[in-house]
Amino acid sequence: MQTDEEIGKVAAGVPVIISRALEIFLQTLLSKASEVAEERSARTLTVQHLKWCIQAHKEFDFLADFAKAIPNVKRGGGGDSEGGEGEAKAERKRKSRHIQ
Repeated sequence: MQTDEEIGKVAAGVPVIISRALEIFLQTLLSKASEVAEERSARTLTVQHLKWCIQAHKEFDFLADFAKAIPNVKRGGGGDSEGGEGEAKAERKRKSRHIQ
């Protein structure tokens, strides 16, 4: 920020305030997304959970364009179907370690 010629000088406290604001924002977004994951009995928080959270809460409307870029995943099957592919890969990795 301070090297940008258009901004000029920045008070010493500004980066601290911005950092804290980002921390609070991320804490809110991730806690609401984790609620979505818990509702779906998921063990892993995925980008799909973030997408559903963004679509469900008006306070995250400004992220709607980013959420549209996240591909839709089928919601059926129960359990942790949203994150199943990633967990299947992790399971394969675990199994391959035991084989060696």
